[in-house]
Amino acid sequence: MSASDIRNFCIVAHIDHGKSTLADRLLETTGMLTSREMKDQVLDNMDLERERGITIKAHAIAMRHVAADGSAYRFHLIDTPGHVDFSYEVSRSLAACEGALVLVDAAQGIEAQTLSNLLMALENDIEIIPVVNKIDLPNARTEQVVGDLARLVGVPSDEVIRTSARSGIGIDDVLEAIRTRIPPPVGNVEAPLRALIFDSEYDQFRGVVAFVRIVDGRLAAGDRIRLHATRRNFEVLEVGLLRLRRVPTKALEVGEVGYVIAGVKNVYDVQVGDTIMSADRPDVDPLAGYQAMTPMVFSGLYPIESADYGLLREALEKLTLNDASLRFEPETSVALGFGFRCGFLGPLHNEIVMERLLREYGIDLLATVPNVAYRVVRADGGSLVVENPTALPTLGRGDSIEEPIVTAQIITPSSAIGPVTKLCQDRRGIQKGMEYLEATRALLSYELPLSEIIIDFHDRLKSVSRGYASFDYEMAGYRAADLVRCDIMLNGDPVDAFCAIVHRDRAQSWGRDVAERLKEIIPRQLFPIAVQAAIGTRVIARSTIPALRKNVTAKCYGGDITRKRKLLERQKEGKKRMKMVGKVHIPQEAFLAILRKDE
Repeated sequence: MSASDIRNFCIVAHIDHGKSTLADRLLETTGMLTSREMKDQVLDNMDLERERGITIKAHAIAMRHVAADGSAYRFHLIDTPGHVDFSYEVSRSLAACEGALVLVDAAQGIEAQTLSNLLMALENDIEIIPVVNKIDLPNARTEQVVGDLARLVGVPSDEVIRTSARSGIGIDDVLEAIRTRIPPPVGNVEAPLRALIFDSEYDQFRGVVAFVRIVDGRLAAGDRIRLHATRRNFEVLEVGLLRLRRVPTKALEVGEVGYVIAGVKNVYDVQVGDTIMSADRPDVDPLAGYQAMTPMVFSGLYPIESADYGLLREALEKLTLNDASLRFEPETSVALGFGFRCGFLGPLHNEIVMERLLREYGIDLLATVPNVAYRVVRADGGSLVVENPTALPTLGRGDSIEEPIVTAQIITPSSAIGPVTKLCQDRRGIQKGMEYLEATRALLSYELPLSEIIIDFHDRLKSVSRGYASFDYEMAGYRAADLVRCDIMLNGDPVDAFCAIVHRDRAQSWGRDVAERLKEIIPRQLFPIAVQAAIGTRVIARSTIPALRKNVTAKCYGGDITRKRKLLERQKEGKKRMKMVGKVHIPQEAFLAILRKDE
């Protein structure tokens, strides 16, 4: 198909604004689905996505659209996630497209992630089509939201498309806007091959399947290709289009989005953002690719069964194909054995990866407390990045610790400004600004320590705002803080998996809280167990798990009291010896307990 008849676009929106439903209607209207195949969230092919009602992975699909004048077009839709933790998926989709539909809920209005995704689209210099969805809701504020979105994008109000993806209102207008407003892809079919890898997955029978956008040239089965980053050559076995399943074709032309199978068995040979070029003409300039994402949240993942260590490594390697923002490296814990220190983009990303490892690969895991990367600045000017709290070195005179700071944008109803402000202040936030978007909603700007938002901040924000506040953040750098390393000890032995870096003002309350939680969860032994929180050699909190007592005097129904005392003393000596050699079993629930903060 000619490049002039191709349109590549994506849909970006805040979470739960109807993005997946709009994609369903587009597929249905263009005849890509029969009534038997139609189901909600048809592009969300993971059970996890369907259960949570969110999009986790960017999905690509080709549609055939026939305009009113009879001309045929091919639309390539690359669906995107809406949660802030998966913004990297959005950036990759935008780089492969010439246009984007910016979708806003007519009842909820413009949210924090809407602003973030719109700015990302503007940075990529692509065509923006504003769309207001759910106009048929009883509480829809259609005209007000249309006006807000028009001012934000900088277009007249009549260029904002009004739709209801659920009932099918305005879908034809969306398709026509895609055809007329989004420019066709630009490329030279006579030039040497250059294709951008924007995603990939692993097929156990055929190896790595790369999803590509052809920028220049032509790619067909039988061609010899070179992967620029790894300098490896392969022969193409199959190319095709991405519909609900992979559909083989003879070749992929300029502007087309599809898949490539070249018998690649090593997952490290294919890298997201790499350029595929011809093995016969490898001297062309590679495409810009993507900026590497820096993990913001770190956690140790350990298999419950030590024999699963190899399986966990293999599973993580395959996940990195499908999730390029995941990072991992081996590490060892005294308490948990061999595992991996993994880097994630956020707490939801951490949770989703663990759930995928369990469901897709059947690996039961233990996870350490999520933490962020701190920076130790030495007095001589040197610096050290600490991703694991156990690796925090002893600080000398003039040394300092810096923690990562994020700039947060919070859109909240006016009635919840007080509780939201108090929540941010409790999390050591510094307010940078506040403006009213309209009479009933305000935009709050805060600088917050990343460590204060990675566990339960989003849940607390939804709670204090009755579910109406939205939240988006981006890294703003590092700032010095009075931080200390807090160790948790069981019977005097530190448990490295519970180690954490916390602010000095909160260290005692944090240690007391963890000690009390562990006291409730760790099963009682035949000897007392001391649970202590310590900063260096100073114990700041303690609780004791009492021993299970066996009534050794039950057989004494009378006689001299010395008989009972003799039995009790013998028991006491036995418990003393048991405490010296006894081992404390830490159940999986103990690691999860630290993640809960019931405030």
